[in-house]
Amino acid sequence: MSIDWANFTPWSAAIGGLLIGLAVSTLLLLNGRIAGISGILGGILKPIVGDTAWKVAFIVGIMVAPAIFSFFFYAPEVIISTSTPFIIIAGLLVGFGTRLGSGCTSGHGICGMARFSRRSIVAVMSFMIVAFATVAIVNTFGLRG
Repeated sequence: MSIDWANFTPWSAAIGGLLIGLAVSTLLLLNGRIAGISGILGGILKPIVGDTAWKVAFIVGIMVAPAIFSFFFYAPEVIISTSTPFIIIAGLLVGFGTRLGSGCTSGHGICGMARFSRRSIVAVMSFMIVAFATVAIVNTFGLRG
């Protein structure tokens, strides 16, 4: 996958960050819930009566919103230049890490750190260290799937 540097602007990144912050703040203030995707998806897979509709709406929204946006505005072409088995293994490792870390980057990185959660700060530091190590190993040994 590559970044479309020709169309990247700090403004689009800042606006995206503001929208994410607004969305997670709104969910917390109006619903008392943390916008951690793994927890929300897990709540759909193991439903609790009366606590599922908003989770389904949230997941559907994060899947449909990019399609609606790309209909009206420019959306860069996504090119994935690795093999399907490599992507599957990577996805399984992310799922394992999410389970091990009791949450994902959205829950810990966006919501938890904003609340100064020590557990989230440690989790994000762990995510970053493992990410740096993974990139170094992949680049050193040419493991690009």
